[in-house]
Amino acid sequence: MPTDVLMPQMGESIMEGTIAKWLKKPGDAVEVDEPLLEISTDKVDAEIPSPVAGILTEIRFAEGVTVDVNTVIAIIGDANAAAPSPAKAPPQPAADASIPAPAPGAAKPPSPAPPAPQQAAAVEPAVPADRRGIRSSPLVRRIAREHHVELARVTGSGSAGRITKDDILAYLSKRSSPEVDLLQSSAPPQVPPVPQAPAPPQVVPAEPVPMTRMRAIIAERMVESKRIAPHAYSVYKVDMTRIVRLRERLRDGFEQRHGVKLTYMPFIAAAAVQALGRFPIVNASLEGASIRYHQGVHLGIAVALEWGLIVPVVRDAQARSFPDLARTIAELAARARTKKLQPDEVGGSTFTLTNSGLFGDEFGTPIINQPESAILAIGALKKEPAVLTDAEGNDAIAIRSMQHFCLGLDHRLIDGADAGKFMTDFKKTLEGWDREIG
Repeated sequence: MPTDVLMPQMGESIMEGTIAKWLKKPGDAVEVDEPLLEISTDKVDAEIPSPVAGILTEIRFAEGVTVDVNTVIAIIGDANAAAPSPAKAPPQPAADASIPAPAPGAAKPPSPAPPAPQQAAAVEPAVPADRRGIRSSPLVRRIAREHHVELARVTGSGSAGRITKDDILAYLSKRSSPEVDLLQSSAPPQVPPVPQAPAPPQVVPAEPVPMTRMRAIIAERMVESKRIAPHAYSVYKVDMTRIVRLRERLRDGFEQRHGVKLTYMPFIAAAAVQALGRFPIVNASLEGASIRYHQGVHLGIAVALEWGLIVPVVRDAQARSFPDLARTIAELAARARTKKLQPDEVGGSTFTLTNSGLFGDEFGTPIINQPESAILAIGALKKEPAVLTDAEGNDAIAIRSMQHFCLGLDHRLIDGADAGKFMTDFKKTLEGWDREIG
């Protein structure tokens, strides 16, 4: 019996969704919970799994169309049903439709020429002939394309050697690529990474390209934030040498005990949460002519994606242990990259961290994530000479691991003195770290 696939409601306030990409086409077999399509809403991009196993017989809305929740968007028939008729199949792309069909009895047209070098970016990397039967899901293949991984190199743990999402993520983790963990420190790794082939040149469209739903929402919110909030900035340089040495000494044991890599982000997050508790005005929001002092710290972690930017939220960060904070940040970032976040995981933050230093920035001047009153940008972690003064007042030059942090603040709510007190406390915590990390 055919099964209707409905546009899901991704949160109580979400009344519509935009079809970003169909991962299957009419006539394809689908398994239960296999990714069927990607949708985009005001809060989150997500993959939608198939509710049943069977054959996708009909797609009712094309990519880019916004559909009300609970509207039928596709039909899945029984696996033993006949393939869909050509009349119900979606039209071919315009590029294919422009190729005229050969006349009866005419010679078969020559095969199309291989794509030009500029088009190679959209082609999946070649694999050895003996591994061309590799089994994997569309999600796995997309992750492989984004990170330039040949699936022939990945060992599958699924049925009949099928490569699962965990397999590809584990391979990326072992490869130690900076693209794997967007929250990883920007400091040079101790072990040189495996050399990777340069990415093929990006194809630049000749005509204007419509913005995606996520990009349009980002644009709208950035303009709104700059319009309503007078932004001011306070930049501090922090000596992270103590943290760098501590992480280097404890990271292997930490990962064994807690099952998560020890990055610099939980140290920074913990120091920020502590300072927010001491200076609650930085964790507050403006509501009309009143100030809302939030009872908890809901820490937003900005994650850069290939298709935009998203800010998952660590709820009640002030009540979490260091290992729990590290684990939650890593899990939210991983789900953000694979479009597995839920709507309640990307809203309601009271303060945000954004790691622009991941790309080598000395520091960034971030735009406040409304309705918050402040955001902290993390600069690149770099070694540089610094003047140190001992207890007797003697100066010496030493190599230290230094990092810039920039606090962006809403000057309607936060004065320069409040920003300075917050940043001084944050700096002191990191430079004199004395907490157990578990």
